Amino acid sequence: MTDVDDDEVLGRPKSDRPSRAERTQRRRRRVERRGRDDKGEQRRDGDLLGRVMEGIARASGTPGFLLVLTVFVAVWLGWNTLAPAAWRFDSSDLGFTVLTLALSLQASYAAPMILLAQNRQDDRDRVQIEQDRQRAERNTADLEYLMREIVALRMAMKDVASKDFIRAELSSLLEDIEELDEPEPEPEPDPAPTAGADREPRP
Repeated sequence: MTDVDDDEVLGRPKSDRPSRAERTQRRRRRVERRGRDDKGEQRRDGDLLGRVMEGIARASGTPGFLLVLTVFVAVWLGWNTLAPAAWRFDSSDLGFTVLTLALSLQASYAAPMILLAQNRQDDRDRVQIEQDRQRAERNTADLEYLMREIVALRMAMKDVASKDFIRAELSSLLEDIEELDEPEPEPEPDPAPTAGADREPRP
């Protein structure tokens, strides 16, 4: 039986029709999307069941649960021991078989629920440890960056002229300017030659 193309039924031109590969890819995407949705629903259902089991396991480890269980067992034993024989439903002659079975079932379900709660807590602790590790790495990276910035600022501050250096430079410039402003001393005239100095000595 041949497959009927929707584009042929709708009368679309062949140029506007997607190729066979495109149609196959679309179907594959549709199937993958449905698979992801199914997995998400299963994950949500499993998480809901896990939360319920964990809640029951946590409740079974509280003092209130122990008190309720103690009262329940005491009432059960008292009723099946002191009540008239016609009203008893768990004879003490048989060793309270129903009570033993009920407590065994409760213990058999309590142990897996406690293990499930521990596993979920371990998963949460593992996630928390990973988050703490990532946070510590970010803090370490930030601290290293700040240390590098501080070192760079200190090196830059060394290159910046201090106030004392600026004052010394200004004082030196002022002294140079004052020396330039001072008038140069005029050269002293040579003394006039004496009359005897101009005469030549006689032989």
